[in-house]
Amino acid sequence: MFDRFMKFLKDLPGAGGDRAQDDSDDPRLAAAALMVHVMEADGVEEDAERAKLREALTRAYGLAGRELDEFVARAEEQVHQSVDLYAFTSVLKRHLDEQARIEFIGIMWEIVFADGEMSELEDNIVWRVAELIGVDRRDRVAMRQKADPNRTDEPEL
Repeated sequence: MFDRFMKFLKDLPGAGGDRAQDDSDDPRLAAAALMVHVMEADGVEEDAERAKLREALTRAYGLAGRELDEFVARAEEQVHQSVDLYAFTSVLKRHLDEQARIEFIGIMWEIVFADGEMSELEDNIVWRVAELIGVDRRDRVAMRQKADPNRTDEPEL
């Protein structure tokens, strides 16, 4: 799954390391902000969640040290200044095709389950993001099942 996460991040427009002129239309920053948002949703920021996010950003964009800290801080700042999810989801909806949006929901689930559990708040955030970017319930649930380390073989679709 982590390889899929890395491919997704590398395939985002502007992933070659160039910074978008305007943060408000940078799909890499929008994706990172949504991942930060879901990571913070339950009020408990687990080291495993933050480590997964930082490792992915390092591998995908070659960010390390101060540069990585600044990118994560930009994403966190965007989250804390936002009043809703639309600012981020509208960017992803404009820049990603349907399959990439489904994959992004899978990535959000991987961040949720990085600590081995899912809170109702995290579930709600992923559901809302999926709705806003046009990912249907069936695909959202399928991606959750793929990411859930405690899943059974019973489909919930």
